[in-house]
Amino acid sequence: MRNLFTVIIALALLVSVSATAKTVNNKNPYTMIETVAKVTFKRFADEQPEIRKDPEILKDIVREELMPYINYRYAALKVIGYKNFEQTTTQSRADFVDVFREYLVTSYAQVFTLYKQQEVEFEPERDFDEAKVVAVRTSVLDPGRPPIDISFRVRKNTTTNEWKAYDMVAEGVSLLDSKEAELSGLIRQKGLPYVTEMLKEKSDQKIVFK
Repeated sequence: MRNLFTVIIALALLVSVSATAKTVNNKNPYTMIETVAKVTFKRFADEQPEIRKDPEILKDIVREELMPYINYRYAALKVIGYKNFEQTTTQSRADFVDVFREYLVTSYAQVFTLYKQQEVEFEPERDFDEAKVVAVRTSVLDPGRPPIDISFRVRKNTTTNEWKAYDMVAEGVSLLDSKEAELSGLIRQKGLPYVTEMLKEKSDQKIVFK
């Protein structure tokens, strides 16, 4: 079950938030997700020989293609949590956001080693004119397995009207909520700088195929 969930995460991250500014309409959360999925799948397929020789290329792809479309600051502050906010400083939060970004880069890049070119179906577009947060649903089709339902949480910037992904829910589990539950206790017990340093060590890890 754990391996299956890891594969789900890999596919979800691939589908959710990648592409160049010229190819994605980030003012429509539905077309954004479908368009970026196709662009990302193609890039990973095209660069597989180079990636196999140097897995660190995956970090470059994540930085170039994913991070501009991830609201990592919002996600990082959610992980800190309201209960811990008052015991942190402006500088410690800024440091955490920066490190959390690189932690996501490494985490996503490592998960991408599981990419197997599975097929993904996208739900039809719904009315989102008045929405600030949209859950875009997809189904991952893996031969020999039942369809896996994945929902992407995409948040609208009310100033620019652009959408960015910040969370996904697979098998009823929110990745952001899980990360908040994992780290909020440590932040409360040992302080935000301690958790920041812990994540920095993890973000420095090399990408390997297992």
